[in-house]
Amino acid sequence: MADAPAPLAAAPRATQSRPSAAALQVQGLGKRVMLPSGELVILDGVGFDVAAGEVVAIVGASGSGKSTLLSLLAGLDTPSGGAVTLDGEPISTLDEDGRARVRGDRVGFVFQNFQLLPSLTALENVMLPLELRGEADAETPAREMLRKVGLGERLGHYPKQLSGGEQQRVALARAFVTRPSLLFADEPTGNLDTNTGQAIIELLFAMNAEAGTTLVLVTHDDHLAARCHRTLRLDSGRLVADERR
Repeated sequence: MADAPAPLAAAPRATQSRPSAAALQVQGLGKRVMLPSGELVILDGVGFDVAAGEVVAIVGASGSGKSTLLSLLAGLDTPSGGAVTLDGEPISTLDEDGRARVRGDRVGFVFQNFQLLPSLTALENVMLPLELRGEADAETPAREMLRKVGLGERLGHYPKQLSGGEQQRVALARAFVTRPSLLFADEPTGNLDTNTGQAIIELLFAMNAEAGTTLVLVTHDDHLAARCHRTLRLDSGRLVADERR
């Protein structure tokens, strides 16, 4: 059995005070792709700011553009128009190498399908982003982060030897080990059962509160969205609501 996660701070609530400095600025963001049948508009003129330390949910029906928006915010994709400024850096104008540098320095990402490398152990998966940054000691912080998420006894296990919940704990450890200023999460409980998903959300929120990270997550769960400071609602690629608490 995996060891219990180390004690963490309580999950953030919408009532906590929020600093005003902008961690993320989005202006007129658009994404269009050409199909044999014509142009498909995925995002159209989306704009908003996210303050440092905010916890923001992006919601909307399937196909509304949520995951595309998250990819653009994290610099995993490039927009057809508009701009994304992340921690003061206009990432939408950078080339792939430049965006990769910003991601490595400032961004953590948690995916629905975990995105662990199957040929690496849990420890090696968490060490990887530190090694890519050229840090001299990747193992010590990776071990500590895995202990914090309750996997201190699973360091040598490969992803196929871990349950879905354990794999997502490894993914959380990997996302937080670089001490990112912004964390993006795309349906982080989408591949988990209800109870396991709830445990992962509690861990994500607690780790985020302890680290003071700005968190932007995509979810279809209105109860989860209600726990965030704000909810951005997309409909057919447009931002139709910005609900603050």
